[in-house]
Amino acid sequence: MKVSWILWWIVNLFWFVLFGIGSVFIWIREVDGTGAYQTPEAKLIAFMVLLIAFIFPVIIQIIWLIINLVVSIKSKPISSNNA
Repeated sequence: MKVSWILWWIVNLFWFVLFGIGSVFIWIREVDGTGAYQTPEAKLIAFMVLLIAFIFPVIIQIIWLIINLVVSIKSKPISSNNA
């Protein structure tokens, strides 16, 4: 089970870094691929598109987290104090 948690953290770090790089790229660019000047409104729209694109990986990560939590709770031994 520990491997699953380690992989979960690694994948989360990957998505976080990828989202950060994409966000920085959107906010520092002056001209987009079509040659249009990037106004703050255009940058905000591009950022919202990036957010929408990252909703699917976030949902998968939340489901994976829930599965890890359930499996961790079920795999803990039940201790009884029959002293």
